[in-house]
Amino acid sequence: MFITGGVVSSLGKGLLAAALGALLQARGYRVRLRKFDPYLNVDPGTMSPYQHGEVYVTDDGAETDLDLGHYERFTGVPTRRSDNVTAGRIYQTIITRERRGDYLGATVQVIPHVTDAIKAFATEGTDDVDFVICEIGGTVGDIESLPFIEAVRQLRNDLGRGMSVSIHVTLVPFIAAAGELKTKPTQHSVRELASLGVQPDVLVCRCEHPLPEAERRKIALFCNVAREAVIPALDAPSIYAVPLQYHREGLDAQVIHAFGLPPGREPDLDRWIDIVDRLKHPEGTVTVGVVGKYVGLPDAYKSLNEALVHGGIANRVRVDVRWIDAEVFEGDPAEVPARLEPLHAILVPGAFGERGAEGKIAAIRFARERRVPYLGICFGMQMACVETARNLAGLPEASSTEFGPTPEPVVGLLHEWRSETGLEQRHEGGDLGGTMRLGAYRAILAPGSRAAAIYGCTEIWERHRHRYEVNLAYRSRLEAAGLVVTGMSPDGRLPEIVERPDHPWFIGVQFHPELKSRPFAPHPLFASFIEAAVRQSRLV
Repeated sequence: MFITGGVVSSLGKGLLAAALGALLQARGYRVRLRKFDPYLNVDPGTMSPYQHGEVYVTDDGAETDLDLGHYERFTGVPTRRSDNVTAGRIYQTIITRERRGDYLGATVQVIPHVTDAIKAFATEGTDDVDFVICEIGGTVGDIESLPFIEAVRQLRNDLGRGMSVSIHVTLVPFIAAAGELKTKPTQHSVRELASLGVQPDVLVCRCEHPLPEAERRKIALFCNVAREAVIPALDAPSIYAVPLQYHREGLDAQVIHAFGLPPGREPDLDRWIDIVDRLKHPEGTVTVGVVGKYVGLPDAYKSLNEALVHGGIANRVRVDVRWIDAEVFEGDPAEVPARLEPLHAILVPGAFGERGAEGKIAAIRFARERRVPYLGICFGMQMACVETARNLAGLPEASSTEFGPTPEPVVGLLHEWRSETGLEQRHEGGDLGGTMRLGAYRAILAPGSRAAAIYGCTEIWERHRHRYEVNLAYRSRLEAAGLVVTGMSPDGRLPEIVERPDHPWFIGVQFHPELKSRPFAPHPLFASFIEAAVRQSRLV
């Protein structure tokens, strides 16, 4: 299946792909989802979160588009490096081959070389699944998306009749002055796509008001699709209600029909019904403050926000997330209690750079002293160690070498570490892209620790994305001050988890647990963190 978008961007193609994958799974099929991005960056790893949103990291260490997070959260299928490719990576691959002489002196062109590479990425490693859902980023008509649309045209022809389906997502705007939904933008978008050789089989129409039958038939007539294949897509109260909503509108049935397959049994949607019921009927509300650097764009913390929602689902409570810019604590110290006292829990997420670091340290100190549940992720763990070193271990100049030279480098650049493939090494001044400790690594938890109790085991695999690490030379000073290292890399060189046994709930982790949380399988750290927030809410 190829999912394209028209009229405007941000119509929810990624969410559509994820929800469709979930519906097909519920019918008993195996699925794999892929994202093709037309921009020229090799990957989103060096892009600003304000430009791109969060970077989603896979088990095999790929920095990918945030839509892959939707894919995993809705289907539970771990994504891979091969599930996200950019135009930059396509061109990089082709130029590398040309420099090696692989093309034997031939002129390298968009057709066939670029389109062949795109088709190869679409079909690679798909023998073990029933359906492959490929989302094409951007909007039909964009110059940069043309090679991808041409590759879709070619691949549909290569596969033959009944082996591919085109799903096009468009906007049906409501003109308030006229009081009408307008279908003309959808007609133009489909015409543009068809002019490139791709006729959609299913149309998904995003609209703010119900799509009347007359407009639905009009779209079908002018866009050359069946009336039943025009699927209305109204805004849902929660993204986790989207699979149920699409099923009611017949999306999965139309896709099955477009492939010429028998209808089969109705999908088993019980787990989605239960998730929506828990979201609609919470038994309370807790307030969690996220003290971060990129709070101006919630998509910068997309997986984090969803993991907090999952923690609420596990405890049947609504999680009210307060996004707090860490810099506000640096200008006026009085803002710390004013902003943080109403909270039931505090979280400091991952980040890069010095901006906002002192504000995060102030928030961590508040959580420690006021005994408010605290979760520090990646940078949030590192700053928890700096806070303890400064305020409890007698090291007022403690800092991170990420911010510049320091006499007390409690956090320092990670020069080497051991992965499953061998020794990895990095150097000052090297490339930024793709050079961090990326992907899933094993950690050993201390028996009897809170972390081991939360996980229910002493060996875990979690995903990482960082290039700085807590300096083990300071371990004894930190532990004497009450911050205990309870998770380590198997070789005993890299701290993975710290916690305060003297605190109701205070944990810092070097990895990103939010990347492995699912609505039907909330990550144990987030489930426990929200449970601690529930207990805190009963104290205040």
